[in-house]
Amino acid sequence: MPFTLNLEDTVMKFTINRPQVRNAINLDVIVGFEKLVSAVHNDSSVKFVVITGVGEDAFCSGGDLSIFHGLHTAKDAFPMLDRMATVLYNIATLPVPVIALVNGHAVGGGCEIATACDYRLVSSRAKCGFIQGSLAITSGWGGGTYLFEKLPRQDLALQMLSQAKPLSATAMLNNGWATQVYEDDKDQALETFIAEMKKVEASVHRAYKQMLIRKWTGQNLLNQIREEVKTCSLLWEADEHHQAVQKFLTKRK
Repeated sequence: MPFTLNLEDTVMKFTINRPQVRNAINLDVIVGFEKLVSAVHNDSSVKFVVITGVGEDAFCSGGDLSIFHGLHTAKDAFPMLDRMATVLYNIATLPVPVIALVNGHAVGGGCEIATACDYRLVSSRAKCGFIQGSLAITSGWGGGTYLFEKLPRQDLALQMLSQAKPLSATAMLNNGWATQVYEDDKDQALETFIAEMKKVEASVHRAYKQMLIRKWTGQNLLNQIREEVKTCSLLWEADEHHQAVQKFLTKRK
């Protein structure tokens, strides 16, 4: 399976399981995220959602370019971008806190996924960043919109997007992206982080999360995300993007 979905002690954990491609996202993983959203909405006992990746090397390397590079035009790319952006918004607006357990590198779309979460626990070994600019596109799953929302300073958010390079876990902690940086065991880091919050009733967590969702609804966050998707799809069909991806794939081989 390209993903696993487990509920244990009020924690719903979604694990991307594609280590051979650094936990890159394909259509099966997108379906898995959709199942995650449905599972949480149908189980009132869930207090937390955790998204992570298999292994210690990668949280998620973004979209699987070996698959999505076959999408040539804006018309081709838009359905994939829009579907993932929609499910990511549905994850961001889940009625409980969502934690990105960033066990390894989170780049491109992987950084978008983590940014959409409420908390980011980041391995000290991880590098994270919006590298989309190096492929001549913008973020396309809503990540840029979330970044401007989550970082305390918009200039640092814009710089992070514009530099299009991975940053160290320490740098991500300093700019406000990482909630916490951990050493060694990710499961222990997670348990330590949520220990006090687990003592609080699920209804309280849901009430506080609803406050945040009302804020995003009021500022039409979803409409902003849809504009981001449109922009990315237009850049996607440009020759500069396809040349950059081909160069990347050739280098990787």
